[in-house]
Amino acid sequence: MQFLNPDAWAPPKGYSNGVLAEGRQVFVAGQIGWNAAGEFESDALGAQAAQALANTIEVLRLAGAGPEHIVRMTWYVTDKKEYLAARAEIGAAYRRHIGRHFPAMTLVQVSALLEDRAKVEIETTAVIPS
Repeated sequence: MQFLNPDAWAPPKGYSNGVLAEGRQVFVAGQIGWNAAGEFESDALGAQAAQALANTIEVLRLAGAGPEHIVRMTWYVTDKKEYLAARAEIGAAYRRHIGRHFPAMTLVQVSALLEDRAKVEIETTAVIPS
């Protein structure tokens, strides 16, 4: 896996501009902040992000992958201001579940997610080296 960040660009904070990888691909559907029973334990964005990340890692494990294999994440949040206010908590959750691995990422604010209580949904692609 090679992270692609042009030298002449300002360094990205918490992500990479691109990733070059070869191997078996794993596509994880958007994960939201509910537990294995499909229940929300919190309405706080930081707690939901932590649970969505834990859910993502659980799905990756089924493919024999881990957080180190993640090449791309797309985060959908329902409130940009709430996301910015919760960045420290989200960052701590990210480091706890993903570590210091920074794939290509996109963050998008959406008007709503399908589940009314969901505040974040994270879609992930991983590549397990050949």
